Amino acid sequence: MTKIKICGIKTEEQALAAAEAGADFIGMVFTTSPRQVTPVHAKKIITVLQKRYPRVKTAGVFVNTSASIVQYIADTCKLDLVQMHGNEPWEYCLELARPLIKVVRVARNYSPEHICDNLAYGEKLLGKLEHLFMLDTSAKDKYGGTGKAFDWSQARIIAERFPVIVAGGLNPQNVAAAIEMLAPWGVDVSSGVETKGVKDINKIKAFIEAVREADGK
Repeated sequence: MTKIKICGIKTEEQALAAAEAGADFIGMVFTTSPRQVTPVHAKKIITVLQKRYPRVKTAGVFVNTSASIVQYIADTCKLDLVQMHGNEPWEYCLELARPLIKVVRVARNYSPEHICDNLAYGEKLLGKLEHLFMLDTSAKDKYGGTGKAFDWSQARIIAERFPVIVAGGLNPQNVAAAIEMLAPWGVDVSSGVETKGVKDINKIKAFIEAVREADGK
């Protein structure tokens, strides 16, 4: 069954609604973004979420942040995973020594073989450290939340070799096609379940329903 991550959560209501609808992961952004939350606020969200839905994992999104700050926020908020969404090298990820999601941005004319080589290197270096990989659309001067999908047609070989979460431009209307084409370990959505920049609970429910319907085919 495809794992579902709803990212860019900013309120307890959004987190609880996503969990109730069936999300597996909740993502909160700790870098400059319209979706940014403070560690204090994130801790409140996580505390409420874990009381009601302890099965749901929480991930903190960071971009080129010092390892000490990532560790401090992760410990303070009791994050289950940290998501490295910037230009962090694999060695940096190893330094964190905690479960993580490493994002690889996919350019317009990407080589799936090159990405496979990159992930193979990272997998070897990280060893037994719990980790997942995320494929997200590359965009100039923007590390995520682009609302744009990369070309999925060549990425099946990546998803077949590695436990990847697909992100970038997904929404309730196209996520089934992405799952059918790639059969990824998981999918991630942020802007695709928003209305005028705010998380839309109805869209979150529709996204999760679309994923589960695709899984059932």
